[in-house]
Amino acid sequence: MSAPEEPPDDTGRDRHGVQLALLGVFVLLGGLYLAGYFLLGGRVPTGISVAGVDIGGMTPAAAENELRRELLPSADDPLRLTYAGETYQIDPEEAGLSFDVASTVTQAGGGRSWDPRRMVQVVLGDDDVDPIITVDEEALSARIAELAEQVDVDPVEPAIIFSDNASFSEIAPAAGVAVDVTATEELVLDNYPRSDAPLELPTRTTQPQVDRAGVRAAITGFARPAVSAPVRLLRPGRDIILRVGTYGPALRMQVVDGELTPIFDVDLLGERLTKLTERLGAQPRNATVALRGGRPVVVPDRRGLSFDPAEIADAVLPVLDQSGAKRQAEVSGSTARADFTTADARRLRIREQVSSFVTYYPHEEYRNINQGRAAELINGTVLEPGELFSFNGTVGERTRANGFTVGFIISNGVFAQDLGGGVSQVATTTFNAAFFAGLKDVEHKPHSFYIDRYPVGREATVAWPDVDLRFRNTTPYGVLIEAWVVPSTPPTSGEMHVRMWSTKYWDIEAGESTRYNFSSPGIRYDSSDTCVPQSGLSGFDIDVYRYFRRVDSSELVRRETMHADYLPADTVICT
Repeated sequence: MSAPEEPPDDTGRDRHGVQLALLGVFVLLGGLYLAGYFLLGGRVPTGISVAGVDIGGMTPAAAENELRRELLPSADDPLRLTYAGETYQIDPEEAGLSFDVASTVTQAGGGRSWDPRRMVQVVLGDDDVDPIITVDEEALSARIAELAEQVDVDPVEPAIIFSDNASFSEIAPAAGVAVDVTATEELVLDNYPRSDAPLELPTRTTQPQVDRAGVRAAITGFARPAVSAPVRLLRPGRDIILRVGTYGPALRMQVVDGELTPIFDVDLLGERLTKLTERLGAQPRNATVALRGGRPVVVPDRRGLSFDPAEIADAVLPVLDQSGAKRQAEVSGSTARADFTTADARRLRIREQVSSFVTYYPHEEYRNINQGRAAELINGTVLEPGELFSFNGTVGERTRANGFTVGFIISNGVFAQDLGGGVSQVATTTFNAAFFAGLKDVEHKPHSFYIDRYPVGREATVAWPDVDLRFRNTTPYGVLIEAWVVPSTPPTSGEMHVRMWSTKYWDIEAGESTRYNFSSPGIRYDSSDTCVPQSGLSGFDIDVYRYFRRVDSSELVRRETMHADYLPADTVICT
């Protein structure tokens, strides 16, 4: 009996079939993978949008075109930020902002990839993508800083202001506002390149260093005690009472290192202390030269008391919050020398009369008043060698407050009324006294037409503030000006006198040319209520000479020529 046959072995065949099947699967997947790479790998994932622009499923080129079309036009538009009803703009170019389209599309997933997850992402979609912004951080910060300069309001620090009537007032603290720079940068970057509506500018409240509670504490602890009583200044020989009204205006409390701190304005305190020494009669007095008994004498200087305002401030501040006997401070004080000493005055050598001049005027009470007041202001003026005299600077503006009244002046070639009428006679008399003293003529202006009570060609008109009489003392000695008026009465003329006192340096002679270039007056008819009738006068030119010789010498040193051009004075008929 033969052995039974064994069944054929299919193991190898089955293994081969599995391998073929697996190979087929791999080939299928590979084909799908290749197909996905070529069909899907170059597209932006489904559902992707950038700043509201849908680019999902688009090729990178198409996505870039779409973003350029939708977003680039607005990328150059300024971003608008609003605060307190005002609108401010940030220009993207100035702020260093630009929109990188290509990088944004790449970030969104555009472009081919062998990553199968990327292919799935293309089919299934993804979230929104922020635009890629290129930013010059320094430029953006600088632009926001410029905006902050327009918006920021510093907090009001409190202060306490003291016055001269023993009282004080308060400047209350108040909050400020400041742009939140970091939040503003984030807001700008979050909304660029598309921001259709204005954005609310991020700000924050800033607080003063000292609040109301701190102010109340300062008032209780310092301000009220500071004005409660004067301070006694203890000094050798004589104590001085420093009243609140003296130091108050120079005192204040202001915030220093987070606290309300009392501080003196040292310069202002110095001015107040100067007034104090004046009231006490302790101010130094300059020497001068004055007429006594009809002769010039030297009035000696007087020493005074001087305080160092910084020393006073340092001594007084610690006791202002004290009371009773504790409100006192030791100070030194010092002797103050006069600026112009007795020796300085003697060196001027003002010893004799070197010139004098007198003019006369018809009786009018306004002339007595105005000329008398101007003479009073000039009288006693001392000019040191090289010093300039100004009539307007010495007499001042002709106002009622300065002691002047209304009188007749010459205006536009005719008589008119104004304050200070008649003072030109004081100027003319002073000019002639300076002329014969040999002082240097700096500025003088003859009247527009000739007035026969004045020396022809040697007269000077003045008007505030533009027309002045000025001369300089060019001699080596001081000059004392004496001026006075002998008032007129209805039957007598008034007299205007000026004398110059010094040491005689020049012998002066005057001369004049004949009159020439005559011109005839016209006739004016005036129907105004202010009309002043006048008779016409001819106009002419004349030259005036001044001859300089040294004292006790006949030798001519020099000759000066002054020219006067008188206009004709029209006849004025009031109609």
